[in-house]
Amino acid sequence: MGKRLVILGAGESGVGAAILGQQQGYEVFVSDAQAIKEHYRSALEDYGITYEAGQHSEERILDADEVMKSPGIPEKNELVKKIRAKGIPVISEIELAYRHKGNSRIIGITGSNGKTTTTALTFHICQTAGLECALVGNIGYSFAKQVALDPKPLYVAEISSFQLDDIREFRPDVAILTNITEDHLDRYDYQFRNYINSKFRIAENQTANDYFIYCEDDPVTMEFLGQFSIKSNLLPFTMNKEPNQGGFIRNGQMTVAVGDEKMQSSIYDFTLKGKHNQYNTMAAGIAGATIGIRKEKIRDAIQTFESLEHRMEPVATVRGVEFINDSKATNVNSTWYALESMEKPTILILGGIDKGNDYTSLHDLVKEKVKAIVCMGVDNRKIHEAFQNDVPVMVNTASAREAVHAAFHLANKGDVVLLSPACASFDLFRNYEDRGDQFKEAVREL
Repeated sequence: MGKRLVILGAGESGVGAAILGQQQGYEVFVSDAQAIKEHYRSALEDYGITYEAGQHSEERILDADEVMKSPGIPEKNELVKKIRAKGIPVISEIELAYRHKGNSRIIGITGSNGKTTTTALTFHICQTAGLECALVGNIGYSFAKQVALDPKPLYVAEISSFQLDDIREFRPDVAILTNITEDHLDRYDYQFRNYINSKFRIAENQTANDYFIYCEDDPVTMEFLGQFSIKSNLLPFTMNKEPNQGGFIRNGQMTVAVGDEKMQSSIYDFTLKGKHNQYNTMAAGIAGATIGIRKEKIRDAIQTFESLEHRMEPVATVRGVEFINDSKATNVNSTWYALESMEKPTILILGGIDKGNDYTSLHDLVKEKVKAIVCMGVDNRKIHEAFQNDVPVMVNTASAREAVHAAFHLANKGDVVLLSPACASFDLFRNYEDRGDQFKEAVREL
């Protein structure tokens, strides 16, 4: 009989882990307190994996040799507390995938903002170079399932802090930390330091043969970098210095230097626009260089990459007014980077569920670039209080269609309408994707 592996949660990562566990000879049992989506239920049945839905059979779960906890399940969950109290080892899906990846290499990307774009661009660089690789992790496809069903020599993995919380030996050959800003503090006892510790775990098991790529312009990363014992090769990226190794941008030119190799590219050739995307592009370019991709291929890739949906996504230009969908901007920091990249007068659509936002950092950019704010949410009082002295016009709306029509009415030819809400979407929408989709649909109806 194999090792008893209990998997809590039957979503993408849970089902992927179950398939890999079954393949590797574990005795797998999947338990989900909620209903399981039909396609995941079918997958479990196709592989003959035992499962339960709508309940947790505590006795059976507490008899496990090891538990894999899906990233959405918090530590304060009563069952998780009992598992911890009994001393049963708890791992994350990426730990299980790492355990069975063989000799494959991993580029792992984490950070509070920019990790999805950086992951997708890094994958595009690898593909452009003709490498056999897979895009996995938080970006939407289970790492464990990829290892089980279609293993590759190289994985490019987006990794959340929740997935890093339960690693033991997971070690990416190349780790990228894009930046750290306050997020998900409800999962970390409202202690920012706990969240910072989680993010730095991406480098915890790295060796002198590995690489750690980080933003030297990020104050939180730099404040805490020296407090962790990182054994890998440090490769910073920055716009304020010219390091010998890593990446920097000076006078519109990006330089990436790893070992004896050096490449340069004009930032005006990047398909990704905005300062935040220049940081993302440096990080991805450095990662490509560490695995030996030729500079011509890296340059080609950053000039052909298409931006991701809901992230500074150009939607349309209607009678001279440009519309941009940045619905993924669910915190103030993301909106700051979106606004910073605006080069035309901007109508800014803000609002949603405020996660304790402090809008102070946006004041100067709003004064400089924003001609009107369209509030889109159930409760817009905090936005009014924050910006009432910064812009001449603020209006309230209660749907994406209303917001688009109001913004279009306020705009003149040559202006930009930017949806970059700085808030979560759950008051009016199912999620940020739904918010972005409704915004785009309303624009196309103009």
